[in-house]
Amino acid sequence: MVLAPLFATTMCTFMFPVLLFLAAVKLWEIYCLSSSDPGSGFPLPPGSMGLPFLGETLQMVLQRRRFLQMKRRKYGFIYRTHLFGKPTVRVMGAENVRQILLGEHKLVSAQWPSSVRTILGAGCLSSLHNAEEHKRKKKVILKAFSREAFQHYVPVIQEEVRGAVDRWLQNGACVLVYPELKRLMFRIAMRILLGFESYRINGEDERQLGEAFEEMIRNLFSLPIDVPFSGLYKGLKARNVIHAKIEENIRAKISSQNTHAKYKDALQLLIDHSEKNGEQVNMQELKESATELLFGGHETTASAATSLVTYLGLHQDVLQKVRKELQSQELLCSNNQDRLIDLDILGRLKYIACVIKETLRLSPPVPGGFRVALKTFEIHGYQIPKGWNVLYSICDTHDVAEIFTDKEEFNPDRFMSSYLEDFSRFQYIPFGGGARTCVGKEFANLVLKIFTMEIAKGCDWQLLNGPPTMKTSPTVYPVDNLPTKFTLFNGKV
Repeated sequence: MVLAPLFATTMCTFMFPVLLFLAAVKLWEIYCLSSSDPGSGFPLPPGSMGLPFLGETLQMVLQRRRFLQMKRRKYGFIYRTHLFGKPTVRVMGAENVRQILLGEHKLVSAQWPSSVRTILGAGCLSSLHNAEEHKRKKKVILKAFSREAFQHYVPVIQEEVRGAVDRWLQNGACVLVYPELKRLMFRIAMRILLGFESYRINGEDERQLGEAFEEMIRNLFSLPIDVPFSGLYKGLKARNVIHAKIEENIRAKISSQNTHAKYKDALQLLIDHSEKNGEQVNMQELKESATELLFGGHETTASAATSLVTYLGLHQDVLQKVRKELQSQELLCSNNQDRLIDLDILGRLKYIACVIKETLRLSPPVPGGFRVALKTFEIHGYQIPKGWNVLYSICDTHDVAEIFTDKEEFNPDRFMSSYLEDFSRFQYIPFGGGARTCVGKEFANLVLKIFTMEIAKGCDWQLLNGPPTMKTSPTVYPVDNLPTKFTLFNGKV
C-alpha cells in the first residue's frame, strides 16, 4: 500500500517535468514551422529545430564539424535547423550551392547572424544588402588588390615572413604555430591593408590589438543578448578597443595626406573615395570597414597557413616537390637567400599554387556563408521560406564533390589537371562564389605563396603532437595550437 503513493510521487516529480519539456519542444517546432509558405507547393527540408529559443545553436558552437557531419548523415544535403535566433536551411553540394551563390540579390541576400552584424557593424562590405552600394564599395577596395599594388606588397610580406621564420629557428624549442601565425598575419594586414608603418606597430600596441581581436573573434558568433558577461557584450567591448586604435590611424592619414606614398592601402582608398565624391568622411563606417579588413586579412590566412604547416609537416614527399620547384627557379640556393622576388617569379611556382589549393580543399578556413531568403523559392524539391536564413557549406561541399577522387588524401597533384580547372567551379569554393566572392582572394593566395616558399627554403620542422585535432571558431584551427620544432634546412633536395 505504501508503494502506490511513492510511485505516484515519483511520477509527478520526474515524469511531469519531462513531459512538460517534450511538449515545449513540440510547440517550439510548430511555432518555427508556422513561417513556412503554404502556397509554395513544396515541403520544408527535413530536420529539427532544437530547443525552445536556443534552437541548435549551442550544439553547433560546441561540437562544430562533428555536429554538422552528423546532420549531413541523418538528413542529406539540405536540411532545416534553428541557429543564432532564426530558422535556417543548411545547403551543400555543387548544384545546390550554385543556386544560392548565383541567386544573390534575386533569391537571397547576404545576412550574417545578428551577433556578427552587431559586432562588425552595418557599414562593412559583408553586411551591405543593396546591390549597387555593395558593388561600388567592392570596386573601391579592389584597387588595393590590383597587380600594381601587389608589386609593392611582396617585399613587405617577404620581410615579415622571414622575420618570423628566423625567430622560430632561434627559439630552438617548441613553437606554438597557430598563435605565431596569427601574430604574423596580423602584422602583415596592419601594414598592407591599413597602412600602419612597421615602426608604428610597437609591441604594446600589437599585444593590445591582438588580444582585443582574439576576444572579438571568440564572441563573434554568440547569442544576440547584450548583457554584462555575455558573449555579445565581450565582443562589443573588444571591438571598441580596436575601433579606438584604428581611429587614431584614420585621423593621422587624413591630417598627413601623404601623396608620395608608393602605394595606397585599402583604408586610404576608402578615405580618398569619400573626399573625391565630396562626402564627409564617415568615421564609424571607416572603422567598421577597417575592422572587417583586419578580420578577413589575417584570421583566415593564419588558419590556412597553419594548415599548410600541418600538411607539409605530415607529407615530406610534397615538401620535397615544393623544394624541387624552388630549386628549378633558382630560389633554393644558399647564395640566393636574400633574393627579393616579384610577381613574375611567384607566377611560375605552379606546384606551390596546387599545394595551397589542396590545403584549402581539405581545410577551408571559413566553413560556409550566411544568406537570407528574399522570397520563398524552391531548391531540389524543398521550399526555402521568405525570411529564413540560408547557410551554404563550403567544407561539406568539398567533402561531397564528385570531381575529387580519394577525397581524404592530401594530393596537390590533382590540381595540376586542367580538367579540374574547367569543371570544379562550384565543387571547389574556398573563397565562396558569385557576387560575394571573397574580395581578398588573390591577396590571400599571394601571402600563402610567399609563406610556403619561405618556410620550405628556410627550415625543416616536426609536429610534436602529430596530426592535430581541428576545431572551428569561427575559422578552422588546431586545438593544441600545433606545437612544432623548427630546425635550419640544410639546402639538400
